[in-house]
Amino acid sequence: MKLFVQIPCLDEAETLPLVLATIPREVEGFDSVEVLVIDDGSTDGTAEVARRLGVHHVVRHTTTMGLARSFRDGVDYALAHGADVVVNTDGDNQYPSERIGDLVAPIVHGEADVVVGDRQTATIEHFSPFKKRMQRVGSRVVSAAARASLPDAASGFRAYSRAALLRINVVTQFSYTMETIVQAGNKRLRIVSVPVTTNPKTRESRLFGNIWQHMGRSARAIVRSWIMFRPHLIFLTLGAVFFVAALVPAVRFLVFWFTGDADGHVQSLIFAAAMLVGALLCLALLVIADLLRTNRTLIEETLERLKAVQYGADDTSRAPAAEERT
Repeated sequence: MKLFVQIPCLDEAETLPLVLATIPREVEGFDSVEVLVIDDGSTDGTAEVARRLGVHHVVRHTTTMGLARSFRDGVDYALAHGADVVVNTDGDNQYPSERIGDLVAPIVHGEADVVVGDRQTATIEHFSPFKKRMQRVGSRVVSAAARASLPDAASGFRAYSRAALLRINVVTQFSYTMETIVQAGNKRLRIVSVPVTTNPKTRESRLFGNIWQHMGRSARAIVRSWIMFRPHLIFLTLGAVFFVAALVPAVRFLVFWFTGDADGHVQSLIFAAAMLVGALLCLALLVIADLLRTNRTLIEETLERLKAVQYGADDTSRAPAAEERT
């Protein structure tokens, strides 16, 4: 069994040594633990620091491509080098790397396919009350979309089994955290949370400029995931809302019409017709979304088979220990 600990980095030359110093080199259930650093176009020599500190596996982007792409490239590299489990942690030393053994334990014992480190955000001092509330709301929405119970859906401290990574496909350009959880839940993968604490804050997040930008991007990712995996719930709900909005003025107009006082109430009929068109459009979109979901399922099954063929053989003799990607 081989464990890969991947660390996406963007200008983390100062904090990366702290992360590497706390990563355990022996974990129960694994024959080897290997560290992978994904340098996402850093300008402070992060890749050189990693190599100087003994990191053999380094993937370097020549330009900044974002957290989601860094995660995807790291997973691709780890699987190509025979990883059985991949742990993702951050280069800013936010997460307790010494808890990696606890994080992977449910996978080792066959109890989970994906494990999320629950930061217990209500206890984090530098989180404002507003941010804590938004974290709770966001986690509940993601949990509903994933059909799982996740107290901290935004946590980036995670462990994935090889089987789970073969089935998950990251397509977003913002952050992989929401998308991978929703996909895992809807593909009936077992998701478990492990409570952890966080280290003292070392810097502001580089993933977003402010909390509102983060909320906006996260909301788009969540809505997209809901539409992708649960279109019936989304479009039937919207269709029902439009139908009710059409029914009320239509009944009002009919009441006036039966009493012989329909003149001057044509606006109700026009509004009802417009809302009814909206309801019909929702049904049409539902049919299209359902067909797209069917096609996506077939494509993902094909991708899973291709990945199994590509990564099935544990032959890393031709794979370089460092890569540079554009």
